Amino acid sequence: MGDPKYPRRMWRKPKRPLNYELKMEELKTLGTFGLRSKRELWKAHTELSRVRHQARSLLALRQEIRLEKEPILMKSLSRIGLVSNESTLDDVLNLQVNDLLSRRLQTLVSRKFGFKTPYQARQAVIHGHIMIGDRKVNIPSYIVTLEEEKNIHFSPESNIPSMLESTKKPESKPEIDAVVETTEVET
Repeated sequence: MGDPKYPRRMWRKPKRPLNYELKMEELKTLGTFGLRSKRELWKAHTELSRVRHQARSLLALRQEIRLEKEPILMKSLSRIGLVSNESTLDDVLNLQVNDLLSRRLQTLVSRKFGFKTPYQARQAVIHGHIMIGDRKVNIPSYIVTLEEEKNIHFSPESNIPSMLESTKKPESKPEIDAVVETTEVET
């Protein structure tokens, strides 16, 4: 742990920040996952590059050393749901930033409880309406493991579930007023 006066950055900026295609792709990702700023996206890119670097360095090792160290990386990635248990290092190298962003608490809450936007889910997380098991988690960027994913629920004092139910439209069954039959006239 370093000196708190001089914290190190947890992200790296893109090399060409004024690239139009990159900017449009970043903005689309920000809106899709409800990120607060591009810094959160850059953190995800940096974390993914760190994991991919570990996989590349494992591929360069001798076979007996690789057999010892590879299961450690694969177990940690399969625990958070980025890869399956039978995956290889090639699957790790094929990971995209969307895979990592989809494991965030904010994204899982948005999907599970049916919020209209990911920003609403982010607000619910930040204000302490979401619990994992028996503890409140108010960090939207918290990476949820597969075991914890089953235990995500609203806190008991939260009134958001009733608000979500009232905003959902009741599904009406399509009514068929009259069936018009067409007949062909033979000439």
